[in-house]
Amino acid sequence: MKKSPRRERFEKIAANRVANALKTLDSLEKCSNKNNYEYNSDDVRKMEKALKDKVNDVIKAFTKELEKGKDTEFKF
Repeated sequence: MKKSPRRERFEKIAANRVANALKTLDSLEKCSNKNNYEYNSDDVRKMEKALKDKVNDVIKAFTKELEKGKDTEFKF
């Protein structure tokens, strides 16, 4: 079965953007080297919260779109 142009575009763009996000996280990981940088546990918690919050926001956006149009009316 042939993929739709919208599906092909999603796969291409999403794959590139996920790859870029992972590369950026690899770069951030390099900041963990205590020989080059100074940080404390509070800094780590703040970064963790910011990253988790953003990932959760992204997943919620995708989930919300998937649930659009589903029957949300209450029934017995």
